[in-house]
Amino acid sequence: MTRPTWAPQEVDIDRPSAARVYDYYLGGSHNFAVDREMAREAIADWPDLPLIMQDNRAFMRRAVRHCLASGIDQFLDVGSGIPTAGNVHEVAQAENPAARVVYVDIDPVAVAHARALLADDPRTGVVHADFLDVGAVLEAPDTRAVLDLDRPVALLVVALLHFVGDERRPGEALARYRDALVPGSHLVLSHASADGAPQVADDHAALYRRTATPMSMRPHGEVVRFFDGFTLLDPGVVHIPLWRPDGAILDGRGRNPGYAGVGRRD
Repeated sequence: MTRPTWAPQEVDIDRPSAARVYDYYLGGSHNFAVDREMAREAIADWPDLPLIMQDNRAFMRRAVRHCLASGIDQFLDVGSGIPTAGNVHEVAQAENPAARVVYVDIDPVAVAHARALLADDPRTGVVHADFLDVGAVLEAPDTRAVLDLDRPVALLVVALLHFVGDERRPGEALARYRDALVPGSHLVLSHASADGAPQVADDHAALYRRTATPMSMRPHGEVVRFFDGFTLLDPGVVHIPLWRPDGAILDGRGRNPGYAGVGRRD
């Protein structure tokens, strides 16, 4: 296929990307035919997938508003993906125009698009780094220029850790972020799970083995452990649509087996 002008040369446009497939689920336009093919196959097996992704984005928006109400005006969104409508800076700055956001992703398409979109906004930054390279994330020039790490920060790890296998020790990376953040900081986290839908989730995970980021769905107890060192806020780690819903919940447990929670560093 013809390479679009927004796609960096180093991007493999013949292999699906988890970030671009997610962009397609959310109705974005920064994806390729190979991503759309994989997404359609996944939806054929699991028709609720687009709704599940929308639930996840809605949780992110609710959590951002909670952080703002708690006095946090700085956000570090790691594994942010390709910016789409209703992203963190839009939600945060609608409530507090002084809010600051740094987006971090390892996908060059996500980074290139974010930099183009946010070039004129001094309250945002974009970092090309791996979640596991905590030093590279926290010491990046954009992070240091946009965020004051001596003040509370909301660390967003939304729909990311199921792409980080146990052998890469994601819990240890989270602990390093936790230790670098000052008291009052928050962790906002969501995670895919096979709880309640093992067969369809296994089939979905098999699709993602085609990408550079295969899935590691985890049960509830393992997701809870990611909050070690944080005080979980009510209602704890729950199915994604059930975290402080602001509207009607339609089959929140059955449709969406993933989990979400918010924790505070004391």
